[in-house]
Amino acid sequence: MNIENVTISVIIPVYNAATTLHHCLESLDRQTYRNLELLFVDDGSTDNSLNMLTCYAERNTDTDRVIRVLHHERNRGVAAARNTALAHATGDYIYYVDADDSIERYALECLAREAGKEGLDIVGHEWYLTFSSNERYMEQADYSTPMEALRNMMCGVMRWNLWLFLVKRSLYVENDIRFTEGMNMGEDMMVMMKLFICARSASIIHRPFYHYGQNNVNSLTKVYSREHMMQVTNNVYEVERYVLESAYVGLLSPYLPFLKLNIKLPLLMTDDTANYRQWLEWFPEANDFVMHNKRISLRTRLVQWMAVRQNFSLLKLYHKCVFKLIYGTIYK
Repeated sequence: MNIENVTISVIIPVYNAATTLHHCLESLDRQTYRNLELLFVDDGSTDNSLNMLTCYAERNTDTDRVIRVLHHERNRGVAAARNTALAHATGDYIYYVDADDSIERYALECLAREAGKEGLDIVGHEWYLTFSSNERYMEQADYSTPMEALRNMMCGVMRWNLWLFLVKRSLYVENDIRFTEGMNMGEDMMVMMKLFICARSASIIHRPFYHYGQNNVNSLTKVYSREHMMQVTNNVYEVERYVLESAYVGLLSPYLPFLKLNIKLPLLMTDDTANYRQWLEWFPEANDFVMHNKRISLRTRLVQWMAVRQNFSLLKLYHKCVFKLIYGTIYK
């Protein structure tokens, strides 16, 4: 496949991102790969985001790039915004960038070259966790097949963020893969796992191309509201349904409990007893599999074991030592 003939549709959902959007736009402008279709979806922003996008599109003079600014009259959520972009995408491959993040200037060229070698369905890469004064290089587990990638994700040793993968658009079209509108938490996990289940080939470039912005140490932890938990639950059970109906059912079903434990792990990364109790009640069918997943660290398995045993005082001590003292010092 000649990469000069490969078009990448880059999907950028935007909602009230006026203060950070310029970083994203600048990184897209710097791309060494120019055969791009940039699809911005303003999801009912009430700030200056839509005007910034419109001006950006009007200033574009690069004939190799197509820029489309799509607009929702009201805020419908990131899942709906991505579906709108997918409905308008015409590129050979799909890539995502969030409006408050940025990518390395050679990112899309490297991904296109890797995909073009053998017409790969999915090409992944690594990333930076970016704070105000430093960054951390975040590695991804290795894989050379879709099955290996799926096991990595379900075991919790590989992230499934949409912006970590270049994906052939035909996977979306031929398998009718879309986001579920209103289910805006866990939507990336649901879609990426479906895409890998349908893919025939995959690879990874062990280089960091994406800068994922985090404001402070509190961003390392996640406290779900009841609404967020409902959305994540919906997407997890959709993945479970898809796995059980797929050709991979025998190979992947044993890993479903690990996926559920992985999903609810952030509830243990706090010092709130109420979150620990939520952890016990959320996907309770997975609790019997604590300590079984040897792919994750012993430290993580012990944290889950403390939760199962309801030893909440030890969990609070862990949080104080790890998040307050260590991460609070390193990630500023």
